[in-house]
Amino acid sequence: MKISIGSDHGGYQLKTEIVNHLIGQGHEVVDFGTNSSDSCDYPDFAYAAAKAVANGEVDFGVVVCTTGMGVSMVANKVKGIRCALCHNENCAEMTRRHNDANMIAFGQKYVTTEVALKAVDVFLSTAFEKENDRHVRRVNKIVEVESK
Repeated sequence: MKISIGSDHGGYQLKTEIVNHLIGQGHEVVDFGTNSSDSCDYPDFAYAAAKAVANGEVDFGVVVCTTGMGVSMVANKVKGIRCALCHNENCAEMTRRHNDANMIAFGQKYVTTEVALKAVDVFLSTAFEKENDRHVRRVNKIVEVESK
């Protein structure tokens, strides 16, 4: 699988752990930075990672900042992105199953590396329940709102 990733300085450490984990599992990772803990602006990196997902250059995306809130907001501004801020494996599973999320966000300050890595694994291995009409209907409504 091909995955985009981006973070600011507040998510750099966790992003690095996620990148190493994904590469270790054989995934191809497109890292949009940042590449240090020097202060920077999260919109630059979250937008780049989200655009890669929206354009079909990658299968899924991961974004990280201190809280996860800023990067998820930016990612969700990109048409076609459904990015969920997750704090555990259950959130990761349910957002894939029910919302067909294509990006996951983390707050480095609020999740451990162990929890984030497990959540990423669950996120990437869980399928959208496309046979469930109510989930399809709801995702279609999200897409409709996005087009307005």
